[in-house]
Amino acid sequence: MSRTSPGAWILPYSCVVGQDDLKLALELNHVAPGIGGVLIAGQRGTAKSTIVRAFALMMHGELPVTLPINATDDRVVGGWQLDALMRGETREQPGLLEEAHDKGLLYVDEVNLLDDHVVNIILDVVSTGVLSVQREGLASAKQLAFGLVGTMNPEEGGLRPQLLDRFGLMVTAADLDTDARHRMIRTVLTFEEERTRGTSEWLAEAERHNGVVRDRLEAARERFPQVEVPDDILRLCAEAAGQLDAVGQRGEIVATQAARALAALDGVLRVQPRHLLQALPLALRHRRPEAAHGGTFDWGRDDHARIKDLFDAG
Repeated sequence: MSRTSPGAWILPYSCVVGQDDLKLALELNHVAPGIGGVLIAGQRGTAKSTIVRAFALMMHGELPVTLPINATDDRVVGGWQLDALMRGETREQPGLLEEAHDKGLLYVDEVNLLDDHVVNIILDVVSTGVLSVQREGLASAKQLAFGLVGTMNPEEGGLRPQLLDRFGLMVTAADLDTDARHRMIRTVLTFEEERTRGTSEWLAEAERHNGVVRDRLEAARERFPQVEVPDDILRLCAEAAGQLDAVGQRGEIVATQAARALAALDGVLRVQPRHLLQALPLALRHRRPEAAHGGTFDWGRDDHARIKDLFDAG
């Protein structure tokens, strides 16, 4: 049965060309929700929004709850219906965070242009799993759980270091080479042609591929709590963070969780050095001094070289 909500025509997740790191970050965040969200940086036109929406359709059967850039506190956290209060009644007005709890994913486009206070509220709820609402002398607290994805174009401004650190993983949308661009154009044109028919073997095949990915992710999510992290991996993670001058300790914790999620995706119950090595760029690229002070988020050969000896020795 199709997971696509009525009227939602988004390129199927399994058909997206390239952007492997971006997709991996979304998948790890689903397998291990404690990671605390994904921040995606990239210039306009790099398919950031398309991939996030395609992922939500595949995993949750509907588009993600999307936070508008001018969202107010009341719209985000909810509150009380004022007309009911004026009649002496207490009637709740759910906000977007509760809607995200019901639908599974909150998408914040252009998160760097959103009010810092609102971003902080969202990140607090993701971190604690608790939404506290105090309005008009009344208070309530709810347990909420949802995936969080934020996107930003660095050319339009950045996030304060404190907010950057609160996102568990960060990835930059990659530039496609000529071959990938060619495949991307052909895929999009085929999708546009096939969707006008309403049903087609091409779309059915894409849904079957989506089902394979979805089943793999759900199996890994169930397996995740059983995955062990040996002490030598924890030591390796600490040494790598030190070599990279990672700011604070949140990055090591997130890297460990991401490595566990990678092991779960591999179908093994013990984290190996290769899992940690793959997780480190996603967990630490935005926690280095240069990133915290408005520098680049790129992860290149020099960064890899700084920790290569640690993994070679292991």
